[in-house]
Amino acid sequence: MDIRKCAAEAIGTFWLTFAGCGSAVISAAFPEVGIGLVGVSLAFGLTVVTMAYAIGHISGCHLNPAVTCGLAAGGRFPTRDIAPYVVSQVVGGLVAAAVLYAIASGAPGFDLAKGFAANGYGEHSPGHYGLVSCLLAEVVLTMMFLFVIMGATHGKAPVGFAPLAIGLCLTLVHLVGIPVTNLSVNPARSTGPAVFVGGWAIAQLWLFWGAPILGGALGGILYRWLSEEPSALVTGIAPPRAPAE
Repeated sequence: MDIRKCAAEAIGTFWLTFAGCGSAVISAAFPEVGIGLVGVSLAFGLTVVTMAYAIGHISGCHLNPAVTCGLAAGGRFPTRDIAPYVVSQVVGGLVAAAVLYAIASGAPGFDLAKGFAANGYGEHSPGHYGLVSCLLAEVVLTMMFLFVIMGATHGKAPVGFAPLAIGLCLTLVHLVGIPVTNLSVNPARSTGPAVFVGGWAIAQLWLFWGAPILGGALGGILYRWLSEEPSALVTGIAPPRAPAE
């Protein structure tokens, strides 16, 4: 595995976690000019758009263990490279959470008990949704996210527009899922904040690993079955280029 690809994944996941969760922790309810649910959703989408153009040609810009596993299930990514990518993504998410904590804790009245953008179900769900509802939401939303990734990066898709389609899809799934679980669809993004919140966030983290990875695999398999030419697929969310090995 090329160390540059792993570094790109760590940097990209850092940006997704720092900017996405940062928008929720710092800006969502800021007095009078808070960006709210729509703003946070858009922030997550923009992290993917910007990083896809920046590092898509280096690593494929997965930024997410569920995306890596989903692409592998869809025949887009070699299984031997899953572990290095996932480790790099988790490291990026943890560093991002540490930097965000260092910044956010400088504000008067900062309180980790408010959640720090951690994902949760039951009493820790923003809308107090139960376990089954949260599990289903994470599986379905991740599945559709992977489905869009697979389609937008197909060899026959319009060249250069994949990052926009994927970023908009991530925005959309956040608009749906934030009230349910604070929306994960990304185990690395979930792990960083959970480590700092501790307690309940760590205890519930299993859901935000298991459900997105299951959903990602289902999305990859579904599109692989649907696609007319699986051999034309490309790796990751870089703009279409030469077929993956």
